[in-house]
Amino acid sequence: MGEKVEQIEKFGLSVKNRPKTQFAKVGVLGCGTVGQNITRIIATAGIDVVFIELSNEKIDQALEAIAKELDYRIDHWGMTNSDKKGVLNRIHGHTKCKALTGCDLVIEAIKSRSREERVSLRKEIFKRVEEFVDPETIIATNSTTIVITELSTELVHKDRCVSLHFSTSSPGQKMVEVARGLFTSDKTYSNVKKFITLIGMTMVPVEESPGLLSVRLFASMINESCNVLMEGVGKKEDIDLAARTGLGMSLGPFELADKIGLDKVVRWLDNLYNEFGDMKYKASPMLKKLVRAQQVGRISGKGFYAYNSEGKKIVKTQY
Repeated sequence: MGEKVEQIEKFGLSVKNRPKTQFAKVGVLGCGTVGQNITRIIATAGIDVVFIELSNEKIDQALEAIAKELDYRIDHWGMTNSDKKGVLNRIHGHTKCKALTGCDLVIEAIKSRSREERVSLRKEIFKRVEEFVDPETIIATNSTTIVITELSTELVHKDRCVSLHFSTSSPGQKMVEVARGLFTSDKTYSNVKKFITLIGMTMVPVEESPGLLSVRLFASMINESCNVLMEGVGKKEDIDLAARTGLGMSLGPFELADKIGLDKVVRWLDNLYNEFGDMKYKASPMLKKLVRAQQVGRISGKGFYAYNSEGKKIVKTQY
């Protein structure tokens, strides 16, 4: 008796009809320090990431910085060389927004100066992204001081937009703040919850407001720490020690400010002061003095403390 043979292809799904995995590909706009952290977090969770930068040189710099951070985690967090290779293989840099085609989520993480530039530039970027992604693709901003409702007003599909802030200031943190805009749909909000769970982070729901929770708390704490230091209540090392040992923080306020970047802290405070008019957000003269001297923290090698080329604190400096 002859054996009946059937083609196995009949029982498979064609590429065209195969169901698409949700959040199989995520885009990140801007791969500076914040964009690098977001990219690394997502790629470490097993998701392909496409990031957009202005030049091939910036792409190379971003990939080198991400690889360096992964090396640090190999030494301190139990990551293996095989894990590092897998993460880097999932990260791809491009200079054209066309590369965002097929993304399920696009996160804007660009750096800009004046408020007018931050709003107008982001609006143009959002409209540009909308040309290349599907109508269901979520478009998010990592910005904390610009509300998502304002950024989404000129889009065709406003309901897809949400504020998605990764708090990357402290090592090993797991928090993502999520704020709905006026137009954000229930479906978008629900899918963002799924995404945050998928990458192993903790979602903190917040109402749409400049600064959200983390920036308003961090900026106020750093500003008040400067005031306490100027009053002579304690040395900066002792203030940081009190925050670490007494408040359970992984970094003290001055160490945290140096990690974030003092120029960024001043921008946060200026934005909050302009928005609320509260003197507690008036940037400390000490912060402004250091920023004017271009001593903005780890990235410049000097801020409240001095740092070596690997970003490690080395000697005491001013104040």
